[in-house]
Amino acid sequence: MFERKLLRNFDWLLLLTVFALVAVSLIIITSTTFNYTGDPFYFSKRQLIRFAVGFAAMLFIISIDYTYFYRLAPYIYFFSLLMLAAVLFMGSKSGGAQRWIDLGFFELQPSEFAKLGIIITLARLLTAQEGNFEDMYSLLPAFFHVAVPMGLIFLQPDLGTSLVFIVILFAMLYMAGAKGKHLFTFAVIGAVVGVPLLWFNLKDYQKMRLIIFLDPYMDPLDNGYQIIQSLIAVGSGGLHGKGLFAEGTQNALNFLLEQHTDFIFSAYAEGTGFIGAVILLLLFAILILRIIWLASQAKDTFGMLVCIGIASMMLFHILVNIGMTIGIMPVTGIPLPFISYGGSSLLMNMMAIGIVLNIGMRRQKIMF
Repeated sequence: MFERKLLRNFDWLLLLTVFALVAVSLIIITSTTFNYTGDPFYFSKRQLIRFAVGFAAMLFIISIDYTYFYRLAPYIYFFSLLMLAAVLFMGSKSGGAQRWIDLGFFELQPSEFAKLGIIITLARLLTAQEGNFEDMYSLLPAFFHVAVPMGLIFLQPDLGTSLVFIVILFAMLYMAGAKGKHLFTFAVIGAVVGVPLLWFNLKDYQKMRLIIFLDPYMDPLDNGYQIIQSLIAVGSGGLHGKGLFAEGTQNALNFLLEQHTDFIFSAYAEGTGFIGAVILLLLFAILILRIIWLASQAKDTFGMLVCIGIASMMLFHILVNIGMTIGIMPVTGIPLPFISYGGSSLLMNMMAIGIVLNIGMRRQKIMF
């Protein structure tokens, strides 16, 4: 394990924030699923077990000096690509997508862990460049590094997760020293060339998801149904909420689908109202700001970039997931960190927090 003196730099606020988010998750999952099966705690117990596994993984990661991940980066990258390729051949299908590998006791979603793997490996690549980003060509290795796993995920197909990689890439490049004008140029090129190319390669249901949020009432009984029900749920929560456990109409009467996974924020907002939503957003703000603060305190560029990558990943998830529940973002199926029901997402996020805490604990080379 780690030396006791490292505990002096342990970020208890970050860990307590994660605990608070998971506690909220267990309450809402129980509230939205207690009448699904004979056991009202079936889903929440499964999520609690996943949290316990994630917490154990977090403790293991904390016990290892994070600089080892720098040395292991090539193997992590290769293994991430291998898993992403494997899911295309042996993955199980659900909802028209092939994103999971059925392990019997657990459905593994490689794309979730690939996010963390790419953050670590990209951090090593950018650290090795030592801030040498004088021209646009110097950014190409980083773009290629991310493009390969991003392309494999797009083939699943999983557009939402693919877009996460773009946000991670630009955030980490900027913090590594890339010039804003070069990043802006790449963004414009991507918009002019990439968007039309992407559009013509999307499936019909993906195209509909990207436009239906602008006016869900153009197809209120099919593609726009979930957005409409989500807006009703969020709006009907009022100031104090309707209460949990069968108190909210959209939740109790099952008008709102996927209320314990992708649209869990809608069920939460209906039950706890504006006050509850603000409290949750404050917890997320503490989470992101604390990770960014630890990034600023990191003893090396590698540690700083890993923290920035994790912060940008989680922030994107939060903005897109909550945004789609209130009709300002397309429905992409991106989970809400630590809140949505799901094993791979929770385990990956716990591992990510472990790395951040690890970097924070070892932010000083010599401690007395």
